[in-house]
Amino acid sequence: MKLTLTAAQLYNILRTTGYYPHAEVHRGRLIISKDCYLDTDHTNLCISAGAMFDLTADVEIGPWCMIGAGTQLWTHDHFHEGRDKPLLQIQEEKGVKYMPKKIGKDVWIHGAIILMQATEIPDGVVIGAGSVLTTNPRPYEIWAGSPARCIGERQNA
Repeated sequence: MKLTLTAAQLYNILRTTGYYPHAEVHRGRLIISKDCYLDTDHTNLCISAGAMFDLTADVEIGPWCMIGAGTQLWTHDHFHEGRDKPLLQIQEEKGVKYMPKKIGKDVWIHGAIILMQATEIPDGVVIGAGSVLTTNPRPYEIWAGSPARCIGERQNA
């Protein structure tokens, strides 16, 4: 059973996953590594149509990744500092903070994940279903929970 997507399938999915919640502040790009294309018709990616990529900043995806349905990848956050003004007023004055995200190769992001402050998911990382990842893992670690924490490492077969 082939799980990877054709180039046409990937294009159709990516048309619905990316959006610009703060285009007035910054418009990022969705960058698919050239290494994701095996040839002009086939990729080595499996991205579910139910994933959501906030493109306030750039999002880069490496080869051989799986990204499950319900995954929310956020590239922006709000200013929470101070008590003298309402948070909405601060956002009207300052906008939002944004930071690019990079997903390495051979990463498996199970479904219903929220990626917030983490900026890089290095090669080989696995993130368990329903996790909220707020920090950068190290290569080949397995993370799960809310907030997510390291629960193990991928081993050689």
